[in-house]
Amino acid sequence: MIPKSNIPRFLNKFLKQPIYGIKVGLKRFRAYQFYKKGNGFAPPPESITLFLTHRCNLRCKMCGQWGESGVTKEVSTEIIKKELTWEEMQNLIFQFQKFKPNITLFGGEPLLYQHVIRLIQELKKIPLHVLMITNGSLLDKYALSLVKQGLDEINLSLDGDEKLHDEIRGLPGLFNRITKGIKEIQNIKKKFKRKKPLINLQCTITKWNYKYLERLLKVGEELEVDSLTYHHLIFLSEEIYIRQEKEFQRDFGCGSLEWKGFVFSPEIDVEILIKKIDEIKRMKKSFSVDFYPAFKDEEIKEYYNNPEFKSKTYSDYCLSPWIVAYIFPDGNVKPCLNLDYIFGNVKEEDFLSIWNGERAVNFRRRLKKIKAYPACFRCTEFYRY
Repeated sequence: MIPKSNIPRFLNKFLKQPIYGIKVGLKRFRAYQFYKKGNGFAPPPESITLFLTHRCNLRCKMCGQWGESGVTKEVSTEIIKKELTWEEMQNLIFQFQKFKPNITLFGGEPLLYQHVIRLIQELKKIPLHVLMITNGSLLDKYALSLVKQGLDEINLSLDGDEKLHDEIRGLPGLFNRITKGIKEIQNIKKKFKRKKPLINLQCTITKWNYKYLERLLKVGEELEVDSLTYHHLIFLSEEIYIRQEKEFQRDFGCGSLEWKGFVFSPEIDVEILIKKIDEIKRMKKSFSVDFYPAFKDEEIKEYYNNPEFKSKTYSDYCLSPWIVAYIFPDGNVKPCLNLDYIFGNVKEEDFLSIWNGERAVNFRRRLKKIKAYPACFRCTEFYRY
């Protein structure tokens, strides 16, 4: 389903991609019907996120993978290098033809995956809606290919103006490389009279940039972007993380190590942040701008100051495992970005067999019963559906 607080955001997307919007709405409604039954089964997923690689060429400070508290830094080189071969990816593409999910390409940095352009080409032949989440550092290199192959959307990380972005992302000159790539894509689109890929800027609110969020509006105007989304910071307390581990171990005999990378204090003056948000909402802009999740002012205060935060405007249960699947570089299928629980592996069995296999059904039944785990209230996917 689509939470009421997210309807304005969804409508903005719907106006630019109406057919895509209708399909998304229908699939999510069907997933909700399955959720209500409570038997743990789900329709084929509306969306699949393909983690093409663990590798990344940046070390962004706030990143739960490679950042200051990131857990991927502790993973062996052997695991980091594991990626699906082209033959394995072809097998997946063949399976996707049966139920036509929307595809999100993610990482790591997805443009480091050696078969990425070929993959987009094959996915668009079906055709599927394909979105890429990227740090933008390699856009200039792949601009022409991304437009020619018909990529639908690019979600691009920017944290502020040149000086601020490069400081947070840990690479001098990165801002200029990114903006050069975006401009190149926009020029190619105009040359070939294409509307896609849509360019969506994504800004994570952190202690380093929350006082200067409005600066991105000017950047967005100059780059002629389609949207800008400010994401509230993902973080949790040590106490919540311990409870998460304890409860997950109790129910499934495994942990949720990825959440460890988000155990830190936000160090954000919430009163200043709320004023900034209000200021941005009142400013004129030529593209859609939203804050996600769409918390009210009092909820923002609670979110950043109360480790036990629970939203009053969003549902208190998680629908994500009925709607979206995550396939990792080693082929493992998971119900969530930050959990160690595995439904199965696409190298060993077909995706749809995994999706409604015993482990997947048991997970959904348990989640339906308890509604959410302690860390769920800090996850952006919790507020998406």
